[in-house]
Amino acid sequence: MSQWSVDQANEWYQQYSWLVGCNFLPSTSINQLEMFQSETFDRSTIIKELTLAKSIGFNSLRVYLHDLLWNEKDAFCKNFDEFLNITNELDIKPIIVLFDDCHRSNPVAGKQMLPVLGVHNSGWAKSPGYKIVKEIHDKNFTEVERLKKFVQEVLDKYSKDERILMWDIYNEPGQFGNNENSYELLDMTWKWAHEVRPQQPLTACLNGSIGKEIIDLNRKNSDIISFHMYELDKLEPTINELKESNRPIFCTEYMARHFGTTFEASLPIFKKNHVACYNWGFVAGKSQTHFGWETIIEMEKKKKEDLYLKINDPIPEPDLWFHDIFRIDGTPFDQKEIEFIRSFLK
Repeated sequence: MSQWSVDQANEWYQQYSWLVGCNFLPSTSINQLEMFQSETFDRSTIIKELTLAKSIGFNSLRVYLHDLLWNEKDAFCKNFDEFLNITNELDIKPIIVLFDDCHRSNPVAGKQMLPVLGVHNSGWAKSPGYKIVKEIHDKNFTEVERLKKFVQEVLDKYSKDERILMWDIYNEPGQFGNNENSYELLDMTWKWAHEVRPQQPLTACLNGSIGKEIIDLNRKNSDIISFHMYELDKLEPTINELKESNRPIFCTEYMARHFGTTFEASLPIFKKNHVACYNWGFVAGKSQTHFGWETIIEMEKKKKEDLYLKINDPIPEPDLWFHDIFRIDGTPFDQKEIEFIRSFLK
């Protein structure tokens, strides 16, 4: 089977009320590997922070996996099932992301780096990483069977799992220097996913991906249309353009205070257009996404070895947060913002 029909997609969407949530990473994890590896899986923090998400009205999440987790699949599945049980008990439906082209190029499993002081997402891990994506583009298929096994075994194992809302098969293909190199792996991933054809819908973003061929491939295959948007002046025009698909629309990344996509400005637009929406970040922790993208560029100009946080160092704060909502102690960046969210999502 391939892409769902328009009617099938809309029938699926009609069973849900307005879906609102965040891209979630526990504050004690620097990336998706640290979130799910046995040595660092932090059940108590996940419960605490997802309970906080529920308390402000969030009913959905977007969460990333990593292909390297499948090398220890029994341990991973134990932790992933625990995570899904937590979300299910809170009546929060997660979108699960498989591959990702963003940030650090060549990931490794095991102990992860400490955060770089004041740098946005300094330890986030691409999946499967630039080297492998480029090899596949150059027709070196050494890693293909392993990646296929990851995609198909995950989708098959959880294909009828009602705890999972949707699968996002590849986040922002073409970003961070991968460019057209990602097309081949993306195309393979769509074929692998359609061979399994889980009962949940499949998507990969249009806006947010790089290159016409990649975006067209995602448009042709996605059951549900998804996109990313951090600029307020482009938000509603993009939604209106995507409505031409006649499919449900999900904004799976938004909210950069520097660019005007605040909750106060964005949520009314999403609600009016019945667009599901997921801001980036929740509790400002080791990922430090409350710092802006420009800090990544600034990091390259400095000696990184002088900037790593120590284990017990407090997480620093910028004056104006870029993403994220709460501090580790549960206090909000902006109390009025929290009051708005709670009131608007009642």
